[in-house]
Amino acid sequence: MAQFGFENDIDSILKLDMPITNAPMARWQRKASSSTTSTSNALSPGKSANVLLSNVTSRTPNKTPGKSKKCTPSKVGGDRFIPIRNGKQMDVASFLLTKEADPIDTNNPAGALENQKAWSVTLNGYNIEEAKILHLGGKPLNAPEGYQNNLKVLYSQVTTPASTKKTRYISSVPDRILDAPELRNDFYLNLLDWSSQNILAVALHNNVYLWDATQGDITLLMKLEREEDYISSVSWTKEGSYLAIGTSDCKVQLWDVENQKRLRSMSSHTTRVGCLTWNDHVLSSGSRSGHIHHHDVRVADHHIFTLTGHSQEVCGLKWSPDGKYLASGGNDNMVYVWPGVQDGSSSNNGQSVRCWSEHQGAVKALAWCPWQPHILASGGGTSDRHIRIWNVNSGSCISSLDTQSQISSLVFAPNYKELVSAHGYAHNNVVIWKYPSLSRVAELNGHEDRVLNLTLSPDNSTCATVAGDETVRLWKSFELDPVKKKAKERMARSTSSVIHQSIR
Repeated sequence: MAQFGFENDIDSILKLDMPITNAPMARWQRKASSSTTSTSNALSPGKSANVLLSNVTSRTPNKTPGKSKKCTPSKVGGDRFIPIRNGKQMDVASFLLTKEADPIDTNNPAGALENQKAWSVTLNGYNIEEAKILHLGGKPLNAPEGYQNNLKVLYSQVTTPASTKKTRYISSVPDRILDAPELRNDFYLNLLDWSSQNILAVALHNNVYLWDATQGDITLLMKLEREEDYISSVSWTKEGSYLAIGTSDCKVQLWDVENQKRLRSMSSHTTRVGCLTWNDHVLSSGSRSGHIHHHDVRVADHHIFTLTGHSQEVCGLKWSPDGKYLASGGNDNMVYVWPGVQDGSSSNNGQSVRCWSEHQGAVKALAWCPWQPHILASGGGTSDRHIRIWNVNSGSCISSLDTQSQISSLVFAPNYKELVSAHGYAHNNVVIWKYPSLSRVAELNGHEDRVLNLTLSPDNSTCATVAGDETVRLWKSFELDPVKKKAKERMARSTSSVIHQSIR
């Protein structure tokens, strides 16, 4: 019988349909108990202890997110302008908005506020009193590759095809190669120039040949009488109708190219004339003696002024685009800037405006910037190898670059605002530099001997180089795209010069 009594006791313990007396109170029971307590406290306002309990239980827990009847997350609509936001953020935002409308309770003790803060940190992970109504989490997503919005795009992290910059192609081989037999391989001479009428003049020993770049025709313009004499320099007028020729017998000849007629021969130098440059009706010439002569080609007494500064041969000579300054470089490693010619004489009493001695080699390469007339570029010989950019107004050297090679010629290419340099020993090539950073854009290799001279075509799209390998090479490296080319042609205007009026 005892065995049966033990089994009955075990069955009664394992049965779950009986109430558990020692278990914690169920949630629904706690809820009913709290509501009953609140009702009783409201009916008994005289009890101070119940009043304190009512303040704590009625304000803080009931207004915690998810507990207030006023703040039901399911009734609040999502914000369509916020792409990512979870339900918890919606509860916090709704709670903070409704909390602003409640009156401030000044009777709430400090202990209750501390309890509220502790509960908020425990439930939410932060103090809800310091929370923001709108809180965005995560970084915005990038648009898919190649995506383009039909509306106006204000910002995009992905480069669209329309904004991709087109790269310019520069051919590494010359567009054309011309033979230049009997070319004098002399660093100090200037034997190549390209006219505004698209005619290239090349001096070969004691002959001057003209090559029409438009038609492709070659013409022998002149030949010196004595075989031992040679051509030392050539220079076109701005209009391209007349060609000045310097010779080894100290003369400067002026030729009418269209009629193939020599207009005059001017004698004033005592040594060979190695460089020439035009400024309207004034022709400036530099000689081996170091002197620079100004010639007014309109009058019979052509020699109007002499500039003395160089102690050795003048091998570089260039007028600025605005005609205000004349730059000269010599075998004495000096660079001079001279004032312009006014009323038949040189202003400033023939004194130089600037004088620079930074170069350590002969300065033959000179170039004025077409879009910045006060900027001058100069290049040194084998002992120097530097390109230097000068500001004539301030007299300062803006930048300097070691090219590791002899510099024989410089020219600015305005189509892409670049600087082009021709080199002798040891590279024997042509280099295109971005201006003003002087970063290398491209190298043009092909000449088998040092490059002596460099000149640009009238449209600034092609550069011609002549070298000691007796070749003239044309490099089409600066062609504009068709749209820019048409716009530039519309802006071009033909101008007449006073040299057309009277030249003797």
